[in-house]
Amino acid sequence: MDKNVEISILCQLYGKLLSEKQLEFIDDYYNNDLSLSEIAENNNITRQAVRDVIKKGENKLFELEEKLSFMDRMLKQDKKIQQILGELCKIQEGSSDKKIEKILNNVTKELILMRI
Repeated sequence: MDKNVEISILCQLYGKLLSEKQLEFIDDYYNNDLSLSEIAENNNITRQAVRDVIKKGENKLFELEEKLSFMDRMLKQDKKIQQILGELCKIQEGSSDKKIEKILNNVTKELILMRI
């Protein structure tokens, strides 16, 4: 997985456990595509100070994921939901019963909502 995507997901999961500045700088750097220099200028600090805050935040995110594995479990769950949706589509295509089709549609909608 791309590091930028991984950091963004980890921020969604664990961002509240970072300091306000760590979360702000990581969000600016990874999600808002600001450079270290731009973040430094916006906060009246050095580029090196921004880099240090971001690195400490990244390390904390990876440490939390190593201990708690929420992202890993979430990705595995998403993969399983994809497989189930695929199987439901196969059943739906082979069925002509309207009652079964309605039930399968409801289950499919619920699984899709779980992924969001």
